[in-house]
Amino acid sequence: MNTEIKEIAQRIKGLREILNVTEKEMSETLKISEQEYIEYETGEKDFTFTFLYKCANKLGIDIVELISGDTAKLNSFSITRKGEGYEISSRRKDFNYKYLAYAFKNKLIEPFVVTAPFKQEEQEVPIKMSEHKHQEMDFVLKGSLKMEIDGHSFVLEKGDCVYYDSTKPHGMIATGGKDCVFLAIVIKKQN
Repeated sequence: MNTEIKEIAQRIKGLREILNVTEKEMSETLKISEQEYIEYETGEKDFTFTFLYKCANKLGIDIVELISGDTAKLNSFSITRKGEGYEISSRRKDFNYKYLAYAFKNKLIEPFVVTAPFKQEEQEVPIKMSEHKHQEMDFVLKGSLKMEIDGHSFVLEKGDCVYYDSTKPHGMIATGGKDCVFLAIVIKKQN
């Protein structure tokens, strides 16, 4: 079993127990069966990005804290240099996420540079959908991104941007024969 997966699973379980959240409550939040949730929590299944994001939100912590065990410490500013960022790879169909604001605490947005690999086998099958709290903006930096949001399909090219309610079913794949790189910004709703 992958050590990183086991450590993340232990953090999820430990936080869940400290906060008195049941396995059933977690499974309902994640919209999966309780048995499937237990498989994740025991480290039997690898995590998707959406799974980790929803767990972090439910448990009231930053996704980087959940993944790494480290807490963001900066509150005035943080700089992420070109090509850097906290890497969250292989969490969704080989997508690579670079978290740009990992060191800043109490963020109002969560920015990622995402690389979606082009896969020919994905081009003619339904796009895998996900949902999470808040709103999102995706801006294509390189390549083409085929998206589906709440039953609407379209392709974004370099320089195109979409802003949407991420509680609606949405998914994306690289298209056009090449990998796609895009800036994804999750905007947290304020109370």
